[in-house]
Amino acid sequence: MKRTAAQLQTDLLAIWRAGVAAVNSERLLRDNVELIGDYLRLADVELDLRTIDRISVVGAGKAGAGMAAGLELALGEDLMQAKRLRGLLSVPEDCVRPLSRIELRGGRPAGVNAPTAAGVQITSEILDRVSNLGERDLCIALISGGGSALLTAPVAGITLADKQAITQYLSGAGADIVQLNTVRKQLSRVKGNGLAVACQAGHLVSLIISDVLGDPLDVIASGPTTPNPSTAADALQVLHDLGASDLPQFASIVSVLKNQQAAAPRPTSDVHNFVIGNNAVAVDAAGVEAERRGYSHAMTSARQSEGQAEAVGRHLAEMALRMRDSQGPDCLITGGEPVVQLAAEADRGLGGRNQQLTLAAYQRLCEASPAQPMNGIAILSGGTDGEDGPTDAAGAWIDAAGATQANNRQLAANDYLQRNDAYHFFEPLDRLLKTGPTHTNVCDLRVAVVDRIETESRK
Repeated sequence: MKRTAAQLQTDLLAIWRAGVAAVNSERLLRDNVELIGDYLRLADVELDLRTIDRISVVGAGKAGAGMAAGLELALGEDLMQAKRLRGLLSVPEDCVRPLSRIELRGGRPAGVNAPTAAGVQITSEILDRVSNLGERDLCIALISGGGSALLTAPVAGITLADKQAITQYLSGAGADIVQLNTVRKQLSRVKGNGLAVACQAGHLVSLIISDVLGDPLDVIASGPTTPNPSTAADALQVLHDLGASDLPQFASIVSVLKNQQAAAPRPTSDVHNFVIGNNAVAVDAAGVEAERRGYSHAMTSARQSEGQAEAVGRHLAEMALRMRDSQGPDCLITGGEPVVQLAAEADRGLGGRNQQLTLAAYQRLCEASPAQPMNGIAILSGGTDGEDGPTDAAGAWIDAAGATQANNRQLAANDYLQRNDAYHFFEPLDRLLKTGPTHTNVCDLRVAVVDRIETESRK
C-alpha cells in the first residue's frame, strides 16, 4: 500500500493515541469493577457486600484522578452512600478536580517528580484513615506510577530533608534503582508494604496501573501494599558500599536502620494486589489500530531496562529503514523506558528521554541518507503519562516535512543531543507531542510507520 507523507503523519499519531486510550485509567477501572447482585467484583476477587459496612478509598499516582473517577462511576451513588464511601488520593496538582466522594489533593507540583511536605501531610492522613478501619470494612487502594513521590511518610527519627539528602547522595554515588528503593523503603512508613501493615480493614484490594517494566509489585510506587523483599540490613549494606554509612550527616539514618533489623510486621487485612493496566496493554491496542489502518505490524514490550535512550532511538531508526526497504512489516510498535545520561548542568538544555530518543533516531537517519533522511518514514516516541522530563511535552515525532524544516533552519541534531536539548530542536518544527495529563502511566510508547520504496531489485 502506497502512503503519502501526510498519511504517514496521520497514522503515526492515531496509532500512538490508540495505545494511550487503551490504558485510560477511567476505562480500566470500569472494566475491572462490577456490581453483581450482592457481590462486588474487583478485578479477580468477588466480595459479599452484605458483610461490608464501609468502603474507604486511598492511593496515589499520576493516574489517580482518573482511577478515582472511574471507580465512582463503576460503584454508583447508591452503593457509595450505602457503604459510606470516603476517599483520599495524592495526585499531581494539575490533576486535582472535584469528585463525588473521593477527594483528590495535590501532593506535588506538575512536572516535579519529587516528594514534598504536602505529600507527607496527605500520606499521614491516609495512614490514619486506614488504621481506623475495622474488620467489616473494605479498603480499595488505587496505585499507579509516580506514587512513590506522592505517597511519602518518613519513619520516626527521619525527616523529609534527610530522605531527600540520602537519595541525592546515593544517586550521585552511582546507586541504581534497586539500591535506591532498598534504602527508601526502610525509611518510609508507607512504602514496602507499609500501607498494608497500617490498614485494619477486613479486606484490602489494590488496583494497580504499572509503570515498571515486568510489573514487579514491590517496585511499582515502591510497593505500599506488597511485601518488601529487602531488609534494613540490606539498606545498611547499600550505605556501606556507597560510602554513606560513616558520613556524619547520615548518622540519624544509620541509627534508625540499625534499630529496624527485627522482622517486619505482617498485615492483618486480607490483601489482594491486581495489575489492571501496563505497557503491554498499550502496545497491543496500538497494534490493533495499526492493523485497522492497513499496516502489517510488529510489536514488542520490554520486560526489563532498555539502556540508553540514544541507543534505543538509533535501533528504532535502523528498523524503520529495514521495513521501508524490504518486504515484511511496515509498522513497528515498541514499549519500554530507557534512560538518559545527562550533560553537565551548565551545558544542559531542555528535554526528556522520549525527545532524546526521537532526536537520536533522526540523527541516525540523517547518517543513512543526508539528503532525504525521513523519506517514507515517520517516527514518534512519547510518555503515556503525558510527561517527558521537566517539560510540557509527552515526547516528540519526526517525519519528512519536519526533516525539511530542520534542514532549512540548519538545526544540527548532534549539538542538541549532546546538550540534552531536544525540546528546542523539535519546538520550532512543531513536532513536540503535547497531550496534557493523560491520567495514566504505563511507561513509553513508540511507533514507526513507513511507505515502501520500490528498488530495482524488488521490481
